[in-house]
Amino acid sequence: MLTLLSTPSWIILIIAAAAIGLAKTALPGAATLAVALFATVLPAKESTGTMLVLLLVGDVLAIIMYRRDADWGTLRRLVPGVLAGVVLGALFLRLASDEATKRFIGVLLIALIAITLLLMRLPRPPQLQGRVGRAVYGTLAGFTTMAANAGGPVTTMYFLASRFSVLTFLGTTAWFYFIVNLVKLPFSIGLGIIRPDTLWVDLALVPVVVVAALGGRWLAAHMNNQVFDPLVTVLTVLSAAYLLV
Repeated sequence: MLTLLSTPSWIILIIAAAAIGLAKTALPGAATLAVALFATVLPAKESTGTMLVLLLVGDVLAIIMYRRDADWGTLRRLVPGVLAGVVLGALFLRLASDEATKRFIGVLLIALIAITLLLMRLPRPPQLQGRVGRAVYGTLAGFTTMAANAGGPVTTMYFLASRFSVLTFLGTTAWFYFIVNLVKLPFSIGLGIIRPDTLWVDLALVPVVVVAALGGRWLAAHMNNQVFDPLVTVLTVLSAAYLLV
């Protein structure tokens, strides 16, 4: 595969790998750009497998950088809902086509983002860390991750509504997606999505992810919540809208 890719294709893949590094250490939601770019260069299965390995590399870098900043209480409380959502997502996949799944989840995410932003603007915003909030957001995160690899917007809005600092947000997100992507890894290998030829592409792109992640770490250190929250919100909306295109 390394020799079959043209120079323009490699340029696109490099930009996508940089987006993954930035998404993991500074700008959650930027990974959607990587999804779109990878899909323009590689076939669907190869694209998914190649990205998963790079996402895991980014996850490990993010954990190293933000290992002391995660809110473990929040992560533990989300687990039951996420597991239930994964089961529901698997059942949904048996009934719906790929196109219908993407459109349905796109509409669902846009509605969730709008509702979350509305709740955050209320004079007395509800506590989403309560049982109902954890159940709803955890289940939706598991469902959308399983059905369309689109759990990012759900967890992003949940962590924003939880009023995390920039570093706590990034640390909690890093551990959440590392665990989720690690669970996906053996399934991807078993399905033949990750193969030796895709690993060679990953090996070529790993340095780009590392450099972009380091740049993202610097960027995150110079951002406060007044800049971070609106920027992440815009990227999250674009992530959800991408599924509707």
